[in-house]
Amino acid sequence: MKILALDLGTSSVRGLVLDDAQPLPGALARRRMLVTVDDEGAGTLDARDYLACLIECLDELHGQGWLDGVELVAISGQWHSVVPLGTDDEPLGPVLTWLDTRPEPSATVVGPADPDAFHQRTGTWWHRCYWSVRLPWLRARAGDRVARFTGLVEYVLGGLLAEAPMSMSQASGTGLLDLHTLDWDPEACALAGSDGADLPELAPRGWHGGLRAEYGRRWPALARARWAPPLGDGAASNVGSGCVDPARAAVTVGTSSAVRLLQRMSTPAESTVLPHRLWRYRVDHDHVVTGAAYSSGGNLFAWADRELRLPTGRALEEALALLPPDGGLPANVRFGGDRPPGIRPAGLGELRGLGFGTTAVEMLAGLMYGVCQQVVDDLVVLESTVGRPVEVVLGGGAIAASTWWRQAFAAVLAPRPVHFARHPEIGATGAALVATGRIADAVVVADIGRTDDQDSATSA
Repeated sequence: MKILALDLGTSSVRGLVLDDAQPLPGALARRRMLVTVDDEGAGTLDARDYLACLIECLDELHGQGWLDGVELVAISGQWHSVVPLGTDDEPLGPVLTWLDTRPEPSATVVGPADPDAFHQRTGTWWHRCYWSVRLPWLRARAGDRVARFTGLVEYVLGGLLAEAPMSMSQASGTGLLDLHTLDWDPEACALAGSDGADLPELAPRGWHGGLRAEYGRRWPALARARWAPPLGDGAASNVGSGCVDPARAAVTVGTSSAVRLLQRMSTPAESTVLPHRLWRYRVDHDHVVTGAAYSSGGNLFAWADRELRLPTGRALEEALALLPPDGGLPANVRFGGDRPPGIRPAGLGELRGLGFGTTAVEMLAGLMYGVCQQVVDDLVVLESTVGRPVEVVLGGGAIAASTWWRQAFAAVLAPRPVHFARHPEIGATGAALVATGRIADAVVVADIGRTDDQDSATSA
């Protein structure tokens, strides 16, 4: 089947065309997105600009003939975003992304009556990352002009499709979904100050969407294509990495980083106890991902590349290869603050042990190794949910770009077997596999192999 995969990320929006879950060479359109960040903890996007960039991508693919024969549209989109809409369904302000650390609970509001029970039901916490804290914070700024709230993915699709309900995967990222009943959680909604009327409609099992008539005329090849429910980007990456059973965890480094384990959970009887420090979100009606996420990943490399005047390309890899896997410099990589359940703000990054002889490459290595180290403790907790050590599969654009980073991860995660998902488009591929009901095929499609340097890294 020919599939159009949309990757609605934080730093870019992309459209790819796949044949049998394999990207077609050259069938890619991409637009970089401007994320507004500041020292107060803002991390926002412009919703209208985002939709315009997606339309440009589709125009480009249409103009080159890549959309001909597309039968299905699969979508991987960022979790946790929210934008307030007015009565005209237009944004009343920018989109709050996962990067935004400004929302705080009101001092007059008491949190969940039983925090542990809340965590087990929703897979989340009463935390600034989730709508239970974000909606009251946004209302305090927009007042009674707010008619409803939606995620960035739903806003974008609402502009293109005849209807765009929120998928179970995206709804779980709001922190308001009961993972067992697959409906909005009453206590979470109460904390958010919502009676449910201002929340998105939830997509039922088997839902598929279709283009509005005007866009069907604009892109005739997509006029009859079915649009699958969007996946949270972390869920899509797990599937695209071939990590679709409890024996194999995915460590993904894109803009940010995360460690996740996918499990089947159709009914409450299939659920396992969720450790306090881990979250749990829906992949679809039948599967969940459990894990931890971090604010630093490829964005940290991008910052270092911009500010440290690093060598480029092969010269950088050759310079890194001369350094030990730990880089030699202790680092705190919480430049963007804590992801839940942590509450520390942005601006806490540190790099210690600097001297006049310290090079830019050594500083980069210390930061990259710091990203590796933050995964280990949470992976141990994640393994406790399945009662045994797991294999690890590395994936994501930042990992694919650096042999040294893969080697460092292999050293930190030893003695676990560490593999690398060599498939270049794990998010798009994962979304396509779920949309076509082929999760079980993910291991073959991912093209998993041992990391190129694991033998030397683990024997050193």
